[in-house]
Amino acid sequence: QVQLVESGGGLVQPGGSLRLSCAVSSSIFSIYTMGWHRQAPGKQRELVATITSGGSTNYADSVKGRFTISRDNAKNTVYLQMNSLKPEDTAVYYCNAHLSTRDYWGQGTQVTVSS
Repeated sequence: QVQLVESGGGLVQPGGSLRLSCAVSSSIFSIYTMGWHRQAPGKQRELVATITSGGSTNYADSVKGRFTISRDNAKNTVYLQMNSLKPEDTAVYYCNAHLSTRDYWGQGTQVTVSS
């Protein structure tokens, strides 16, 4: 069973930065498309960013220019660098590993942007 463990969430002031990490227990991590999603209270889960096995990235319009997704295949880890955070970025952030018809999810990490 593939396990994903997120870390790095917390409380930050508007304009601040956080870096989320997601460690994946899989010997084939390098071929997964990895993604970050988020879910705010009362809202549906939405895609934030993805990175393919080849390193191609995709971002939601709301985070373009502020967030950066990256991966370290040697560490089986995917990151989400979040800069210029806004209150509307407040949500539980989930890591996702996708391969063919399979999807695996982490337990989520809370990010709160507030003064």
